[in-house]
Amino acid sequence: MFIITYTSQWIYKYTKHLITGRILLKLHFPLLRQFRLFTFFAKLYFVLVVELHVDSAQTMVFASSGGNATLPCRFWFEPELSLAREVRIKWSRTSAAGGPEDDVLVAIGNRSRSFGNFRGRVHLRQDSAGDAALIMTELQLNDTGRYRCEVVDGLEDRNSAVHLELRGVVFPYQHPRGRYHLSFVGAQQACEEQDATLATFTQLFQSWKEGLNWCNAGWLADGTVQYPITRPREPCGGHGLGPGVRTYGRRHQHMHRYDVFCFSSSLRGTVYFLQPSQKMNLTEARRTCQEDGAHIAKVGQLYAAWKFRSLDHCDAGWLADGSVRYPITRPRTNCGDSEPGVRSFGFPPPQHKHGVYCYKAEDQ
Repeated sequence: MFIITYTSQWIYKYTKHLITGRILLKLHFPLLRQFRLFTFFAKLYFVLVVELHVDSAQTMVFASSGGNATLPCRFWFEPELSLAREVRIKWSRTSAAGGPEDDVLVAIGNRSRSFGNFRGRVHLRQDSAGDAALIMTELQLNDTGRYRCEVVDGLEDRNSAVHLELRGVVFPYQHPRGRYHLSFVGAQQACEEQDATLATFTQLFQSWKEGLNWCNAGWLADGTVQYPITRPREPCGGHGLGPGVRTYGRRHQHMHRYDVFCFSSSLRGTVYFLQPSQKMNLTEARRTCQEDGAHIAKVGQLYAAWKFRSLDHCDAGWLADGSVRYPITRPRTNCGDSEPGVRSFGFPPPQHKHGVYCYKAEDQ
């Protein structure tokens, strides 16, 4: 027969996800023959497993260019700890085009650092214990992508991902020389010059669901070439296939030439049609907008005004790229086809006479 009594002393060791405890056991048992009491000491070591969890309440966040967004992320331990412990939180991003991850923000406790183009535009919310949500301000078109929230506790780390998509409009774009003249790099540049960025497949697919029907194949942000068809026909998808987004797969980014699908988000300004007493050539159109305290509008700005401001004007006007277009939200006789959209007259000679679409930013 023996009796066990114990005293305990916790020693917290913050390594990985383990808490090491040491209990000092005092063992008493009588030796009947000698009637003497011997006391032995034994040490029992054990490990209590504490598991780190990281989760995002939603996997997709939608926002608008120029606005703000909150990417959710929280972490907790099981079992719950009575003492708070300092962890390292890291947000990183993979662009819609793929490639390596870019660092967005790293934080330990109340100290944080943001990186690159995100510097000064991101911070942690930290409203409560375990809150690692990322708040983004002044969103830009190229902020779309997959964001990863990683929490590091010693040698243990867990992560979850959130996709950021901007609300906007997808539009097809051609080189001034005509169909299929853009390499992948040329496509990127063409979209940027029109206040837009390369569309992602998600954005193109959403536009197809909303009715985008375009027979010319164009580059997307991931380097694939695709086109959306709502009404299959010859030679555009063929009658044997149903509606959908057709794909050529990944193409050589320097050798192959296609059109491009650009994406423009919400507008932070006003697009308006301007025509003085007489129509103007391209040079005069640029000057007229400047004299009105504005700039000649870009294609992406005209599409955004059509999409988000319901701009409807039946007169064709010059745009910054030298094209002539006009936006229609209410198709009618002698004014557009049977469906809403931005109509294009292509790239006429710059000496031709038209009105002009100007863009005035909110702070102008």
